[in-house]
Amino acid sequence: MTATRDSGDDLPFLRAVLPRISQLGMLMNRSRLYERTVARAGITADRPALSVLITLHTAGQPLRVGEIAERMKVVGPHITRQLHQLERRALVRRVTDPQDQRARLVELTAEGSGTVERYMQGVLGWFAEAIADWSEADRDEFGRLLGRFADDVAARLAKLDED
Repeated sequence: MTATRDSGDDLPFLRAVLPRISQLGMLMNRSRLYERTVARAGITADRPALSVLITLHTAGQPLRVGEIAERMKVVGPHITRQLHQLERRALVRRVTDPQDQRARLVELTAEGSGTVERYMQGVLGWFAEAIADWSEADRDEFGRLLGRFADDVAARLAKLDED
């Protein structure tokens, strides 16, 4: 890859996209969407704890502590601290790994699943309202392209970490 390509000079649309990505991040933080959503949903978990719950929910299966940490791109001890708090609140539980009886997996409890569902419904409802006037084709294309963009950025960052 050439220096020109790396700088984005041959992709002028990126000069318009990057500020919009930054703007979205700032808007999301300033709007306090997270705080408003958890308040409306009656959730008392803090953001890191809720992130662990969401990670387990999106996995669709119990995970080892290391797998949770890897998916969240944080270190294991951070997850372990969060899991202790979540276990005390009965939002997660540890279960035996059927593949290795010595290992433990973490899974959501019914209350943990309910917590994530209430949060997701709030956030998804808010975003659904934001794009309510979009055509179905626009929504589909946006989802496809955003997913592709996120996957490509993640792959490139992973390669940087390997190098």
